[in-house]
Amino acid sequence: MHYPRCVSETVDVPIVASHVPVYAHPGDAGADLVSTVSVRLEAGERALVPTGVRIALPEGHAAFVVPRSGLAVKHGITIVNSPGTIDAGYRGEIKVVLLNTDRAEAYEIEAGDRIAQLIVSPVAQARFLPVDDLDESVRGEGGFGSSGYAGATTN
Repeated sequence: MHYPRCVSETVDVPIVASHVPVYAHPGDAGADLVSTVSVRLEAGERALVPTGVRIALPEGHAAFVVPRSGLAVKHGITIVNSPGTIDAGYRGEIKVVLLNTDRAEAYEIEAGDRIAQLIVSPVAQARFLPVDDLDESVRGEGGFGSSGYAGATTN
């Protein structure tokens, strides 16, 4: 079966990097970020890991640093503040706050290992309009699993 192809936006992002992020497969949303150092993450430990990447995003865009699913499922490695947000005006090095969620095993990261993914996306700037009340919706105030998790609370 043939599916119609959606043409996505391509944006030029100036970069200073020892390892330029690479998309593993055509159509991937995230480009791989690699560590520039070797780090041993003990069970339950977190570390700020440098990537050597600095970018200049165009206005109206942001980048989001997200975990790699393979590291998460195989080793329990995730990102503490996921997604990490890179604003268009930031010019410093992108660093990743990795966390080893495994309760028993340490995890070794070597320089050059893929540790996270970088997603570049257009973002809208909100104009917040103070009002006295909000209009009604079908969902209302239901949240935090209210659509099916029996132990959920709504606040």
